[in-house]
Amino acid sequence: MANATPDVPSSSLAIDRANASIAANLTAIRGGSGDAYAVNRTIVDKNTGASHVRYTRTYHGLEVLGGDFVVHNAPGGSFRSATVGLAAPLTLSTTPQLSLASATTAAQKHFQGKIDATGEGKLVVDAVDGPGVLAYEVEVRGMKPDGQTPSVLHVVVDASTGSVRSAHDEIKHAAGTGNTMYAGSVPVETTGSGPYELKDPTRGNGYTCDMNNGTSTCSNMTDADNVWGNGLPANDQTAAADAHYGASLTYDYFKNVHGRNGIFGNGAGVPSRVHYGNAYVNAFWDGSRMTYGDGSGNSKPLTSIDVAGHEMGHGITENIIPGGLTYSGESGGLNESASDIWGNMVEFYAGNTNDPGDYNVGEKIDIRGNGTPLRYMWDPKRDGSSKNCWYSGIGSIDVHYSSGVGNLAFFLLAEGNDSTEWGAATTCNGSTLAGIGRDKASKIWYRAMDVYFTSSTKYVSAGNTNDSRAATLSAATDLYGLCSAEYKAVQAAWTGVTVAGEDATCGGPTTGPTTTTTPPTTTPPGCGAVTNGTDVTIPDNTTVYSNVTVSGCAGNGSTTSKVAVTILHTWRGDLVISLVAPDGTTYLLEDIANNDSADNVIKTYTVNLSSEARNGTWRLKVQDVASLDTGRIDTWTLTV
Repeated sequence: MANATPDVPSSSLAIDRANASIAANLTAIRGGSGDAYAVNRTIVDKNTGASHVRYTRTYHGLEVLGGDFVVHNAPGGSFRSATVGLAAPLTLSTTPQLSLASATTAAQKHFQGKIDATGEGKLVVDAVDGPGVLAYEVEVRGMKPDGQTPSVLHVVVDASTGSVRSAHDEIKHAAGTGNTMYAGSVPVETTGSGPYELKDPTRGNGYTCDMNNGTSTCSNMTDADNVWGNGLPANDQTAAADAHYGASLTYDYFKNVHGRNGIFGNGAGVPSRVHYGNAYVNAFWDGSRMTYGDGSGNSKPLTSIDVAGHEMGHGITENIIPGGLTYSGESGGLNESASDIWGNMVEFYAGNTNDPGDYNVGEKIDIRGNGTPLRYMWDPKRDGSSKNCWYSGIGSIDVHYSSGVGNLAFFLLAEGNDSTEWGAATTCNGSTLAGIGRDKASKIWYRAMDVYFTSSTKYVSAGNTNDSRAATLSAATDLYGLCSAEYKAVQAAWTGVTVAGEDATCGGPTTGPTTTTTPPTTTPPGCGAVTNGTDVTIPDNTTVYSNVTVSGCAGNGSTTSKVAVTILHTWRGDLVISLVAPDGTTYLLEDIANNDSADNVIKTYTVNLSSEARNGTWRLKVQDVASLDTGRIDTWTLTV
């Protein structure tokens, strides 16, 4: 019997059905009486009729950062689920205690470099991480301390305390020292008939222009014989040809592999600017175009294939997710990881024998000056800074380093770690995995971003409702079926980097990738490492506490017990940090240091607790002994 034709709704019908689902399922989207919702984008699965409608959220007319969500309706229009970042409905006052002028001053102080202009600033609700808080978002424009890197910094300032909650730069970039062209002789699409112009009519008229080692004007590039460059950096056209080629590869990859009509989704091409600045060792995406510096001594342009794909990958992220993945915390790590993935997938797609595909990042631009890559997806920690394994507090480190968790997870999903040509990819749990191939892995990742990621998606989220594991498992289910071999491979890959979840348990034999896991050492509930991840605000001149309870443990603590703390606080020298044992004994961890003006305390202390019984309630005591700077206890872990 022939299969029934699926009910494939129009976009307008899908939106009507999604609106009805919202009205009937306000709890699922954490809806509240002050909310209003606007459709951002609609996706309809042509083969099933299922629909996915993205919404942005306002609260009493204010933009809600991290408030976006996706409504997923089953074929036929019934509500299936929602992807949402909010933990609870918003219930907060919209009357600020801080003036806009004070918030603007705080944002300007946070900016590092030369300020050219400051935006008007606006009230928002910041719900990217934790409960919604009234805040100001202030845009500060200028140049970073190097005098050449442009910055459009969005600073979110608490409208009650004046503390900076977060900041992200609209301009995404990758630092490097650069290198010459490695793509060899390649085809480039141009317009004209002599002179010719570097404008690609087959890819939305994307063009390449020359900054002439300045930072403002970009001149059209023309040529009489339509032969561009000579493979040497001294020829201005060489870097332009490589940038033009990288733009065409990225356009083709997303169109031919993922069905996206250009970075912006509307068929438009991407402008590429070359020879930016003087000896500028950087390349960046600014929201609408690509810009490349010429590198050290103006002799090593940063125009390799994976750099182009990486930077334009930021454009993909911010055009399919409202506001993009927030460029800070774990979301920022996922943002960078996505760009590393896309840069390397474009490199594989190119099939260029002069720059073959691999899982190294920026290996041709020689950023370190010693022939090594910028990052290694197959073993992120190899660069000395990136992390292989997720841990509580990873959101506090640089997003280029927390990206390692997503990079390794993707590599394990695509290639496994049983035997790879790049090296031994060691999992964090000792497991051995077989990959499902780059094609399937990249389609799962793209589907997850396209349909399930929100602006505040993290590696791990409360309730596992807005995290990368849940999103990629939903994508694998859509593409290959629940509990398919691909689904199990996604589970194994995330488990391999210690990103756990509450997903479906798939029993029975599998014909797909298998895992061999070294059994973890177990301890009684509440015994051993105990974590409190609830935020505790630290006001000026105040003492606060955060508790953990240890139970089911015999005997006393160790001579080398550990206290790992993540405290987010400006001018950390204002703090006195102590551990208080169940019997009231206080162990000083960090004393006041008036000259220590750096931000944040992210540190693990070793304490002799051999005289203390392990069981009981332990308290982290934090005293703020000065004015002006505030913060919070983000998380802490006691290992007795």
